[in-house]
Amino acid sequence: MIKSGILKLILRIIKLALILFVGVSVIWVLFYRFVNPPVTWLMISRGFERKADGKDWKIDKHWIKFDDIADPMKRAAVASEDQLFLEHHGFDLNAIEKAIDKNQHSKKLIGGSTISQQTAKNVFLWPGRSYIRKAFEAWFTLLIEIFWSKERIMEVYLNVIEMGDGIYGVEAASQNYFHKSASDLTKSQAALIVAVWPNPLKWSPVKPTVYIQHRKYLIMKNMRRLGPLDF
Repeated sequence: MIKSGILKLILRIIKLALILFVGVSVIWVLFYRFVNPPVTWLMISRGFERKADGKDWKIDKHWIKFDDIADPMKRAAVASEDQLFLEHHGFDLNAIEKAIDKNQHSKKLIGGSTISQQTAKNVFLWPGRSYIRKAFEAWFTLLIEIFWSKERIMEVYLNVIEMGDGIYGVEAASQNYFHKSASDLTKSQAALIVAVWPNPLKWSPVKPTVYIQHRKYLIMKNMRRLGPLDF
């Protein structure tokens, strides 16, 4: 009887915890549908890393509205990161399967994450890799696909993504690297910004390596292949 009572108590606590988690996460996602995320876990983590290295605290970010972002910037992001962004509902199963297959035969891991998944990860989760984090990522991806528009997902994504040492979002990147607003970026400049996203702490759009130049060429090639982006 005692064991039965303890088991019921544990199950009740788990049930309440799940209800609380679902409720809080839904409210959080709905809140960010209308309010711009002020900071992310990655920004805070990078800030402490800078302090540990003896550098000043730095989070350079300037929010820019979706309609004010140059079309080439949006096209470059879709062309490089998620060409089916406007068609899928948060997950690209073919890309995930390809990533899993390649990772089984290569020491260098690649991702199959969509822009929606990357947005969920950047905004709501902590840096790192684990199955638990992946499960949370899938949950928040589902929520933003339900409660946000594709336009909002893209706007948030382009405003929080890491773009350099202490630099976040395309507006801050554009100002730092090209001394202009992200509303005025050319196709070439947008492609260069996107080309360094795999490792923005190592590469720079203003000092592109041969590899980055090649990535830029491929991104611009894919940009030309894209049809109209009807958000």
